[in-house]
Amino acid sequence: MKAVKEISITQFDYELPEHRIARYPLEQRDASKLLVLKQNHLSQTVFNRIGDHLPANALLVLNETKVVQARLRFHTKNGAAVELFVLEPADVSMDFQLAYAQISPVTWNCLVGNSKRWYQGLLVKSITIKGQSIDLEAERIKKKDGYSVIRFSWSEPQLSFAELLDAAGETPLPPYLNRKAEPDDKTRYQTVFARMEGSVAAPTASLHFTDALLADLQKQGVEFEKLILHVGAGTFKPVSAAQIGEHQMHAEQIQVSRQVLQNLLQSINRPVIPVGTTAMRTLESLYWFGLMLYEDGLSKRDFNLDQWFPYQNHPVLPSVVASLSRLIAYLDHHALESFKATTALMIAPGYKIKMVNGLITNFHQPKSTLLLLVAALIGEQWKTAYQYALEHDFRFLSYGDACLLFK
Repeated sequence: MKAVKEISITQFDYELPEHRIARYPLEQRDASKLLVLKQNHLSQTVFNRIGDHLPANALLVLNETKVVQARLRFHTKNGAAVELFVLEPADVSMDFQLAYAQISPVTWNCLVGNSKRWYQGLLVKSITIKGQSIDLEAERIKKKDGYSVIRFSWSEPQLSFAELLDAAGETPLPPYLNRKAEPDDKTRYQTVFARMEGSVAAPTASLHFTDALLADLQKQGVEFEKLILHVGAGTFKPVSAAQIGEHQMHAEQIQVSRQVLQNLLQSINRPVIPVGTTAMRTLESLYWFGLMLYEDGLSKRDFNLDQWFPYQNHPVLPSVVASLSRLIAYLDHHALESFKATTALMIAPGYKIKMVNGLITNFHQPKSTLLLLVAALIGEQWKTAYQYALEHDFRFLSYGDACLLFK
């Protein structure tokens, strides 16, 4: 573990010109470029031809989280603009679906933009839902390290918090896009298979898929599984420390159904390819949760994966089959239909990949934990791949082009 913690983040830096950052998505989702790294060979194609490069029996794993309209803009009585960025329920153990279904009032942890101009009192915002005028109020309960606890209430309390956000909020575009959200972003910064609300950032590799492409791949013999990781704002947090051991990973909620676990177990000899770093972190986390059940027994109730847990010395490392079987046994033991947990897993060079054979992803920021994950999968070849992308006019970051990487 010491060697991993001492990795210098400067090893994962590269020059990304501003004009290479995709500010807007392409008109057609699956028209993006696709860089393919397979058997040490680099090539490029169009994303809608990804099926030509996937194994015929591939299992693609999708993250079906849904981005919420998490950015709320208010004005104080003195006219100062204040932005509240909704992060998570103040009760961080609460299931996201229950939290968004709550009616007035609710209490959430939020980032506060222009916080110094909001001295005290309520922030009030008038919105319209289904032709009805509604007042949304925000009250700061307390300040904490890096965020504030905010109580929201509204004049029609039968409406859910999700409905309020959908009407009053804006799409939480990544800060590096350097622009305000526009109406089209509400659709384009959302995957076509998004289902469960909870993310403040999109699983951007999945933005390239269309319903038609998914259907074509299925006809080809590719199968799909879906799971949940609700993406937090910490995904954009750069590694500012000199060594990655000093970087604190953000914890995010995951949810995987018993049926998906069973299908993963039955697909153990197939090439498993997650779509996006969030799906990959979820899959890899499952292995370590299964190990926890070996170490702590089936009576274990709380599952929170620390970023360094995989790098510790464990007396026994079970096979993937044994670990997944243990998770299924846990669900059966407690009569549960899905496994829920939080993960802060950091995948960096030195991490031993357990669950996946490849990855579909976008091009990531310099010195980011996402780039560390890519390097853990393909080693030093990430430098060659990124240099190729820069030399061949690929578009970078959330609305940019994609790559298909094989371990």
